[in-house]
Order: sequence, then C-alpha cells, then structure tokens
Amino acid sequence: MQTVFVSPERCIGCKQCEVACAVAHSQSKNLFLSVFESPHPKPRIHAEPGLALNSSFPNKCRHCDPAPCLAACPTGAIYRPGDRPDTVLLDAQRCIACGMCAMVCPFAAVTYHADSAAPQREVVAIKCDNCISRQRAGQAPACAEACKTGALQFGEINELVKGERTHYARLVLDRIKTDVEIIAEPAGVHAWRTWGEAVSQLNANGKEGAKR
Repeated sequence: MQTVFVSPERCIGCKQCEVACAVAHSQSKNLFLSVFESPHPKPRIHAEPGLALNSSFPNKCRHCDPAPCLAACPTGAIYRPGDRPDTVLLDAQRCIACGMCAMVCPFAAVTYHADSAAPQREVVAIKCDNCISRQRAGQAPACAEACKTGALQFGEINELVKGERTHYARLVLDRIKTDVEIIAEPAGVHAWRTWGEAVSQLNANGKEGAKR
C-alpha cells in the first residue's frame, strides 16, 4: 500500500506542502496564475505550529478504514474509487456542506471553502484526495514532492516504516555513543563455532567414507 508517511519531528513549518497542494488543486496548475483564480485554490494539508521553536505538524486526511466521514455523509458525496480503494474522495457536486464529515473526523482534516469543482455552491467540504490524479499519472502527491526536509515521504508503507526504524536506531545509538570493542570472542560463541566445525568435519569424513 502506497501512502504519504509523516515524520513530524522533521517538519520546520515552511508550508511548502500547503502551497504545492493548493497549486496542484488549482485550475491552472501554475503557482503564479493560481493567485488570480476565483475562487482561490485551498490546500488540503495544514502545517500547524508546535509548542517548540521551529516545530510544526503537517496535518492531513489519513484516509481511515473504516472512514467516519464516509459513514456520516448523508448524500454519498464521500466515497472510495474502484482503482484506489485506500483513498477516500469527496464529490463536491454532491456535497451540501452539512458539516457532518468535519464533526466526525478524528483528525480535523476537513475544511469548508468555495471550490471551482462546484461553482454553484457557496462552500463545500474540502479534504485531501491523495493527489489521485497525480498518482494515476505516475507522480507522487504534491505535498511529498515539495517537502525538502523529509517530513512527508511517499511510497510503500512497509518500506517507509523500515527506513524510519533505521533512522531512529541511528539517532539512539548516536545519543548513547556506545563504542563496543570486542577484545575476545565470547565463550558461548567460541563453543558453538567449535561444535559446528567438528560436525562439519564429521560430515565431510562420512561423505569420503561413502565414496570409498
């Protein structure tokens, strides 16, 4: 399963993810032209400042399974596409801005704004769509592509988690600075190796005897 993996300790609050997200969901797909669009494109990810200096958290939809927003939507505006069942999408044309999805979302990832996808409505619900159009074109989500610190990474979840384990292991070892020098081979290891060598020799002798 491919997803956007968030490492909040790496986020510096530069908000490049927000800008990239807004541009990716604009009509022109261009940073400079999108400024003049009406309505203005809105980001689906929000990098909120933390308690410590230079700390921030890039908050976005987790595409839950089961998804509370999907279950609560009375019009069926929220759904899962057949080719990307891990993604929760929102059809702006069917949204009535009732607020139910925002109420039940455990991550406060749904906002309400005017959207070019539903020009007849004053506001509709807006949430992360995993940049599904970009993924279908073989591209990574805009937020992950724009992140320069590695706070947002896109890929197979198991590979990303494995990379984070390696990263944290190196940080821990660097902090405790354990320089272990092996002066002599431990007695237990020496005994097992001696036994293994003896067994290997017996096997070799047995094969030689069988050939004779």
